[in-house]
Amino acid sequence: MKRFLSRFFPIIPITLVLGIMIFSHSCANTTTPPTGGPKDTIPPVITEIYPELGMTNVPVHGTKLEIKFNEYVKVKDPKSLFLSPPLEKMPQYRLKGKGVVLTFESDLDSNKTYTLDLTNAIADNNEGNLFPGFTLVFSTGEVIDSMMVTGIVQDCNTLAPIKGATVMIYKDLADSAVFLTRPDAALKTDDWGYFCLRNIQDTVYRMYAVIDENNNNKYDPESEKIAFIDTAFRPSVVVRDSLPEVMKYDMLDTVNCLARKTEMELNVFKEKPSTQMIVNKERLGERTAYITFMAPYAQVDSLWFTDIPSDKVITQFNQVKDSLEIWINDSRKQPDTLFLNVKYMKTDTLGLLNSFTEEIRLLKPKKTTGKSSSKDIKKEDTTAVFTLEAKPETVEQYGFTMEFKYPVVESAFDSLTFRYLNPRQQESTAKYTVTQDSLNLRKYIIRPEIELQPGYEYFLKVPHRKFKDINGFYNDSTEVKVTLPTDEKLSTMNLTLTNVHNKYIVDLLNEKRNQIMRQYIVDGDVTLKFPYLRAGKYSIRITEDVNRNGLVDTGVLLEHKQPEKVKFYKLTDGTFLIDIPEKMEIDQNIDIEEMFK
Repeated sequence: MKRFLSRFFPIIPITLVLGIMIFSHSCANTTTPPTGGPKDTIPPVITEIYPELGMTNVPVHGTKLEIKFNEYVKVKDPKSLFLSPPLEKMPQYRLKGKGVVLTFESDLDSNKTYTLDLTNAIADNNEGNLFPGFTLVFSTGEVIDSMMVTGIVQDCNTLAPIKGATVMIYKDLADSAVFLTRPDAALKTDDWGYFCLRNIQDTVYRMYAVIDENNNNKYDPESEKIAFIDTAFRPSVVVRDSLPEVMKYDMLDTVNCLARKTEMELNVFKEKPSTQMIVNKERLGERTAYITFMAPYAQVDSLWFTDIPSDKVITQFNQVKDSLEIWINDSRKQPDTLFLNVKYMKTDTLGLLNSFTEEIRLLKPKKTTGKSSSKDIKKEDTTAVFTLEAKPETVEQYGFTMEFKYPVVESAFDSLTFRYLNPRQQESTAKYTVTQDSLNLRKYIIRPEIELQPGYEYFLKVPHRKFKDINGFYNDSTEVKVTLPTDEKLSTMNLTLTNVHNKYIVDLLNEKRNQIMRQYIVDGDVTLKFPYLRAGKYSIRITEDVNRNGLVDTGVLLEHKQPEKVKFYKLTDGTFLIDIPEKMEIDQNIDIEEMFK
């Protein structure tokens, strides 16, 4: 036992002794006022364990695990007392003296190697110093399994490491195993998304990682995220105490944590539902309604209202086709109840898609009670409401956007006026192009046919009564003004992409990777310009758009389909953040073929 402790904690006992000596000296010195002594910063130290590390033939019935420490402790996170392979129910714990006792509500399996991981579970009782972690290994059979596998679990879109994901391996290679049975071994990832599944059997496995919300060690697709390795694997590394992969590090020790070997990379994603049906419907106004489907890419054969001509109905799916907006192009008063018929492919009781016609009753929204007055009349009750806007930083890339609240049935885009003033206040006009958004029939993009210049003022004017919506209302006059940023501290980045043989989505992200600053979709070699950037750190994310739909598509487990591959541009120093200073124009080059090989 002493040899075991010195092997796993070679430093702690010495520091503990020194700490005790210093503390004792301070208490004995009565010539100075008491200060309470130095703050305890030393984590607990294990003094005794049962079963002993590597013990075999441990009884399967009534077994208790006991871990004693050199001081009183508390269980900070019971879920981190993780037994592998997991039992049907989590181990129960109780504090006993300066230790923790774990009991099991069911018998252990015979001839099985078990590991109990204590990472992030135990802290001392006074200062809350976290026990650095420890893995107890024992067997209910004659031998201890000796293989191991390492890896990292990360978000499929941000590649950020995921803490607390449950990595699971199965000897059962069927796709159904992760849904129905407990794994043959499992472990939760640390703060760096890292895992080392140790002391596993030398055989073939399938591997998954699940954000196990209900802690049942299975995959519940309705509420949980998953990752998987495409093919079965066999572990090739033998556990050795000297390996950095099996050691427990302080999670603030960036150098050592990042230096650990990773054999597997699992990208976690949220599956889209596969069962297809209409799950929601609502009438938003007299002529507006929507229906939503449980699964994306709904197959709608036809749609019609009772007593309303089909040529009076306007529909629009969202980008992933799981929501359908519906408008009635008729300014006459509509009945309080509309009857909508939808013929679509619905999942039947056998899990198969079959043609089905569903009748939906859409009730007119109730008006708020109380006396009405002229003050209650909203702008949208009398006019064709729309927004007109342009952002200084992106107007060159995206142009002006004009978006109506309801579909337009009459339009006169040639009546718009685009004019500009130079720094001398001389006025000129210019031509423009108008494009209807491919995903939103109520949205239009207006792009001037001139190159915009710093110091100029640009105006886009929409005249009165040139656009009519489905309610029969006309627009008010509106004008928007935009100028290019003139802050001399702003910088520009030119990004050159070469060997582009597919379609890719290119995102410029902020330092935290939680905001898209600019986005391009490319399908060939090109130089992208990112002007008007404030000094700071940015990252470049590139997604391989395999099906060329302009979306970042998720994975499908049962089809063995991974989410679309995401890469972050890595600088020559190995970092992923581009530090852009003030008043600079910098160039970056990316070989896409090399990046995604």
